[in-house]
Amino acid sequence: MDLTYRKHWDTYVKELSEEEFDGQKAIYWQVKYPFPLSNRDYVYVRERRILERDGRKVWVVLAKSSPETPCAEKSSVLRVKDYKQSLAMESDGGQGTKMFMRYFDNPGGMIPTWLVNWAAKTGVPGFLKDMQKACDNYKKYLEKSPE
Repeated sequence: MDLTYRKHWDTYVKELSEEEFDGQKAIYWQVKYPFPLSNRDYVYVRERRILERDGRKVWVVLAKSSPETPCAEKSSVLRVKDYKQSLAMESDGGQGTKMFMRYFDNPGGMIPTWLVNWAAKTGVPGFLKDMQKACDNYKKYLEKSPE
């Protein structure tokens, strides 16, 4: 949820900001793609809820593309118009967290087989490791942050 921190740890972020369009808050996110492919960008809305049941707290984040949000497309960047993410997290009862994430996007354009294979074998597992490390380091980041 912390966009400033996301820019700090995620090397694939080219641009990331929260924008207001006609009274609605949306996220603008541009992702770096390897040469010779064009970067992709997303405009999406998200919400976070904390659910409680039987004394257990579950944090839920829902995000989806928002094509009706008037955010101008940039030349040489492909807009991802179909994006959905659902995330649920809860304590494992110890020092860890159980997490479920369902993610879908249609990046558009022609994605070469080598990139699909790299993403499946290396990119996604590497990103999940980076995200876990970012979660582990978030408290230290906040302590150092001037805000």
